[in-house]
Amino acid sequence: MVSARDVPSDKLIGALTEQVKSLPGLKEPEWARFVKTGSHAERPPENPDWWYTRAASLLRKLYIHGPVGLSDLERAYGGSKALAYFPKHHRDAAGSPIRKVLTQLEQAELVAKTPKGRILTPKGRAMLDKASREIFVTISEADKSLARYG
Repeated sequence: MVSARDVPSDKLIGALTEQVKSLPGLKEPEWARFVKTGSHAERPPENPDWWYTRAASLLRKLYIHGPVGLSDLERAYGGSKALAYFPKHHRDAAGSPIRKVLTQLEQAELVAKTPKGRILTPKGRAMLDKASREIFVTISEADKSLARYG
């Protein structure tokens, strides 16, 4: 059995982005083109599909790290900010885009809210397992030594 831990994250997130775009309940708000992802960012994201990429990345984080709260996700998506000539300091990411994506994923029944944080539903876990399996098959075709692990 191949899981999301067994395939490269960039390939998994890329494949999930395409699947997430086709979900009926997940739509990018109008303000998403203009908003920064946090106080550490200087400009809005250059990728026009960043909303869907963030949704795919959130699904992967929930798969790997289990029940996760919003503050943990803000910390994970944050970054460092230069403060004049002082050393850089960490700044958390903006909470609103993360919260809105999670709400949309809950409406699509891929994520569920628990008292300990948000978790993946069986439907969401199956989606990630299926995408991981497809990626692993393409990787193992290129490198035959990996075929025995699938």
